[in-house]
Order: sequence, then C-alpha cells, then structure tokens
Amino acid sequence: MKVGIVGYAGSGKSTVFEWLTGVRPDPAKVLRDGQLGDAELPDSRLDWLSKKFNPRKHTPARINFLDTPGLMPSERQHNPRRLGVLRTANGLLIVLNGYSESDLAGQLRRFREELVFADLEIVTNRISRLEDQIKKSRPAKEKELQQAELALCRRIAATLEAGQSPSTLGISAEEEQLIRSFQLLTLKPELVLVNCGDDQFSKPLPADLLALAPTAIKAAPRLEVELRQMSAEEQQEFMQGMGLDHFQRDEVLRTIFQAMGQIVFFTVGEDECRAWAMPKGGDAVVGASQIHTDLGRTFVRAEVVSFADFQRVGSMKEARSHGVYRLESKNYVVQDGDIMHILASG
Repeated sequence: MKVGIVGYAGSGKSTVFEWLTGVRPDPAKVLRDGQLGDAELPDSRLDWLSKKFNPRKHTPARINFLDTPGLMPSERQHNPRRLGVLRTANGLLIVLNGYSESDLAGQLRRFREELVFADLEIVTNRISRLEDQIKKSRPAKEKELQQAELALCRRIAATLEAGQSPSTLGISAEEEQLIRSFQLLTLKPELVLVNCGDDQFSKPLPADLLALAPTAIKAAPRLEVELRQMSAEEQQEFMQGMGLDHFQRDEVLRTIFQAMGQIVFFTVGEDECRAWAMPKGGDAVVGASQIHTDLGRTFVRAEVVSFADFQRVGSMKEARSHGVYRLESKNYVVQDGDIMHILASG
C-alpha cells in the first residue's frame, strides 16, 4: 500500500514524511518524481504471536509513503503536473499548515479544489479523445464500450465542474473498471493531518474543519523528530517537561492504515510470523493473492481462526477442539486479525 503525502508548499509535509519513515527528505527527489520511504505498521497482536511461536522471522505489514511536490496557490496551472506523481498512490495523507494559518477549513477546501481541477483535466482530455474515436469506424462491441465510457466521463466531468467528488455518483464496479486507468485523485481515500507545534497540540481542531473532514487528526511531527535525535535521558526530561508520556507516531500510522481502508491478517509458524495488508472487504482469494499471486489463482480453501479466539484458547489444537478453527471457501470475507493458512491446488 502506497500513501501519497500531499499539501501546499510550507505545510510541513516533508517533515511528516521524515517523521513517519525515518528517511531524510531529499528536495531534488521530491520535485522530480516524489521521494519514497516506508514504515513498519506497529501491531501488538503480531508481537504476541511471535512470542508464542518464536519464529525465525518476524515481519510486520508496511506502509509505503510518497512525499510529493508542494502545491503553489499562485501557480494553479502547474499544480496538476505536481499532483501527477500521486496517480499510483492508493490513498492521500493531506497535510495542513497548522503553524501559520488559522483558517484550516479554508485551506482544505482550496486543496480539494486542486484535486478536482487536476482530475477534471484528465477527464476532459479523455472525453475529447473518445469523441474523436467514436466518429471512426469501429467494431460494434468496441464502439459500445467507448460510448459507455464517454457517458460515464461526462457524468464525472459535470460532477467535478460542480466542485464535487465523483464518489457521490455511486459508480458501479463495472463502471469503475472503465475509468480505473485514470487513477482519479478525488476517488482515493484520504486522511487529513494538521501539522502543528507543541504549543498548539492541546487545542481542539476547529468545528468547521471537522465538518469537512470528521476523521482529521493533529500531530507535532517536528517535535518528535527532534526528540528522537536526543539520548533516552534527554528525551524523558523533555517529554516530562511538556507533559507527554508517549510518541504519537505509532498511533498515527495505525490511523492512516485504517483510513486507507486496509486490514491485516496473519500467517504464523516456526519459520515466520507475518502480518499481511489487504483491502477491507476483500475475500479469501484476495488475501491469498497478497501472499503470492499463484496462491490466489490456485486457491482451494482457507483455515481460519481469529486472533482473539486464538489468544483466548492458546493453541491451534485448542482452537480446533473449541470449534473456532474453521474451513472457509473463496467467498469468505477476511476479517482484521484473522490467522489464515491457505490451501491451494498443485
């Protein structure tokens, strides 16, 4: 899973990138293609499983982050190009400047307008190409698909011109296939993070911002980056002085993961205990494909026990005897925290 870190220039998004990944920002990389870094997803359940099985490998799920060029309010015509590197991201972490700007809701509205503007450019260009292609002689089935795509693109363009996200259109799975290659930014899941100083951290987020982004969170990443560079003794002294009892980074990583519509399932054993990320609502075949595409293709069934049940009974043998170790078909919807063993043919 790749999350694009986005915001206006000066929002502190590169500081957020360093805070989450531990990778020092490289402005040249960010401006050219964006800069990649990743972070392990903290999960106490995986830690417990590794203590139980004592495997040779302990492998948490990871989140890939992409730091991107900051948008310039005065250069809107160039912002779609700056946003272009985000097309391959699975979701967006929108960083708002909570240091020097007081109108956070206004800042978020303007940024979402940039996303709409960038997507509208993509869609209107596609409409022009489709209109030209439909005029030419084509096989009936191909022309039918083009006409369906054109009708959908016109609906999306009208919605974007009204300043709304196409997510309000109730696009079907079949229609989503038609526009998947567009990788529209306004259809990606998002989380809003207000980047603020430690002096503002205790203040609640304004109501007008929460009306636009109910799940918005705030953080003081620069403070934590600086604290992590100190010795343990200095860290403790500073944190006590500021009334802090823990670092916020781990809980923010978990919040980002959930906001992107992801869950984890586990595979366990003496060789490895591993957490696998997958989209929420995905079935057992989708889960198997995260491990290896061949497992998804040759899937037969999955042996499943929830982490909560396994922790309660203490072993696979007890899970079977208590009836909480189940055989599931390919249509089984994987739940967060499932422990799975995939059985495949061949």
